[in-house]
Amino acid sequence: MAQKVTRLMKHISQRDIARQLGVNVSTVSRALRGLDGVSPELKKEIERMAEERGYRPNPFATSLRFDTTHTIGVVVPDVAYNHNAHIVKSIEAEARKDGYMCIITDSNDNSENEADCLELLLNMHVEGIILCLSQDTTDFAHLERLKRAKVPVVLFDRAADIGLSSVIINDAASAQEATNCLIDGGAKRIAFLGGPNQMRQTVQRKHGYLEALRERGIPIRAELVKCHHISFNSGLSDTLELLRLPEPPDAILASHGLLAISALQAVTSCGLRIPEDLAIVGYMSDWVSEMSHPRVSFVKQNLREIGVKAFRLLLDQMNGDDSVQHVVVKARLELRDSTRKMG
Repeated sequence: MAQKVTRLMKHISQRDIARQLGVNVSTVSRALRGLDGVSPELKKEIERMAEERGYRPNPFATSLRFDTTHTIGVVVPDVAYNHNAHIVKSIEAEARKDGYMCIITDSNDNSENEADCLELLLNMHVEGIILCLSQDTTDFAHLERLKRAKVPVVLFDRAADIGLSSVIINDAASAQEATNCLIDGGAKRIAFLGGPNQMRQTVQRKHGYLEALRERGIPIRAELVKCHHISFNSGLSDTLELLRLPEPPDAILASHGLLAISALQAVTSCGLRIPEDLAIVGYMSDWVSEMSHPRVSFVKQNLREIGVKAFRLLLDQMNGDDSVQHVVVKARLELRDSTRKMG
């Protein structure tokens, strides 16, 4: 039964029609496109067979012939992660308005996979690429090759200083605001959970955190800064290590949603109360905060605007604009249950 269904669903091609009628494929193509050079009788027969057998033109194959596929590639570290999924959704919706299709690839947050994804997209003749770098990307040779080949590329969320257009949030300013909020709530020993130090995003958010401490006269303690791999297990082990310090933190700023949720679990597993014993602010989506207990105060990022602006920058490049542009989308702090009241 399964084989029969598969055969019924297979569309007839121009080559199939040509074979059955004993004519050239070019003749079938001309007839179906309404061009001259085909007799009325043969044209009618070709059209009849095409209709009866469910022929559908292949726009992708046609576009490849003219090297205008009207497709773009998108590379994300984890397509299942809510944050990335929402941005991809907005990119796809915006691209569709201009007649572009998206090919979504997942690097699994690995630099080698990232390079493979880019190679795959180039082989599929995409006209441009929107990319969120993996957290372990330190060698940008694969992106330099794209620049030399003049492939339009826009980075989002995680950018790098490599001469490519980008769309990010106000990382440093938002982290400084979040840290000030924790200080206003009475925190004196604020820990920072970040990703790898080679990530520009980590550097900027850590900078904002440190600036807030300096401006407010809070001592900077190196043992309270943990910048490692972004994963639930890493966040869990780092938080437990922080809680075992002789003077453990009384607040945590987590620069990624996974790190915030893992910190929450580590704190509650130790029998500590949030926010009475320890306050938390994270970078995450609002629905993730609403699902947590207690609800985590978070830096809210406009994911739709990030996706829309990333595609618009890419479209400008595909239309001939070779300028490098850096767009900053403002994020805002949303207070929930995991932070103490000010005053």
